[in-house]
Amino acid sequence: MRLIQYVTEAGKQQAGVVNGEHIHPLKEVVSVYELAEKALQEKTGLESLIEKLQSDEQISYVELINENRLLSPFHHEDPAHLFVTGTGLTHLGSADTRANMHAQGSDSSNAELTDSMKMFKAGVQNGKPKSGEQGAQPEWFYKGDGSIVVAPGQALTSPHFALDAGEEPEIAGLYINDRDGQPHRIGFALGNEFSDHITEKENYLLLAHSKLRQCSIGPEILIGDLPANIKGSSRIIRDNEVLWEKEFLSGEENMSHTIENLENHHFKYPIFRQPGDAHIHFYGTATLSFGDGISTQAGDVFEIAADTFGKPLRNKLQIEKQSPIQKVTKL
Repeated sequence: MRLIQYVTEAGKQQAGVVNGEHIHPLKEVVSVYELAEKALQEKTGLESLIEKLQSDEQISYVELINENRLLSPFHHEDPAHLFVTGTGLTHLGSADTRANMHAQGSDSSNAELTDSMKMFKAGVQNGKPKSGEQGAQPEWFYKGDGSIVVAPGQALTSPHFALDAGEEPEIAGLYINDRDGQPHRIGFALGNEFSDHITEKENYLLLAHSKLRQCSIGPEILIGDLPANIKGSSRIIRDNEVLWEKEFLSGEENMSHTIENLENHHFKYPIFRQPGDAHIHFYGTATLSFGDGISTQAGDVFEIAADTFGKPLRNKLQIEKQSPIQKVTKL
């Protein structure tokens, strides 16, 4: 079962269920966040509530795409209450890409290992603890609030000061906290985490800066369990031709951490368990065009696809115009 959010012909926001090439609007709710709130209030499962609220009306999915009416499949009405975060070095093979950016490979002695490789090894050794037990901490980063989430089909804007504008094909978990602050997972979505890899390569301590960029998820939310083995493709299209393409793997069979362990190390902090807040949490990747020497440019189209998630996620790259140095004025 998969959900999307879109703009109706009347210009209003709506949530709907994907059924092949058609969308069935949901009754009584206009967003996935409202749907999740209703499930919590009624103490019912999300899938059974979706079946109850699914209307018989059919909307053309293709028309929504062609008319650029898709919205991000998950949002909070107040963007400040949507945390966008992520974890890195969580996938088998991800350390090699990172090591090539920072130093020695995984076969080096521990004394020669970069901090990235040490963290990756810790995940391999104890990133999949028994359920209920705490495993190794993953790398964690903050991307921004809900204002940095770009809808499918819309442009990802790279800041004028960025040194790189690179895709990161990932899966993201979508969450809502109930009135008691207990987090609940709504589902999963494809994502383009979008980072500045040259800034990161310049100095690993600049990783935090490199992640403060826009991102995109969707267009669909997968409701239910995440398959253990997910195969997808990441492409860059330039002037209507494929510039670069590579398979990416995800799901726990291809990860050094369990989803449960990643969730535990995010939500163990009380700040992320505030009632009513929502979260988009990226789980990491091992596939980057930057690792193959690709330099993106304005007009390039990122396309991330996996059959598990329905339609592909597409976003065009645009570069922000030069702006003056930001100055702070005294009150």
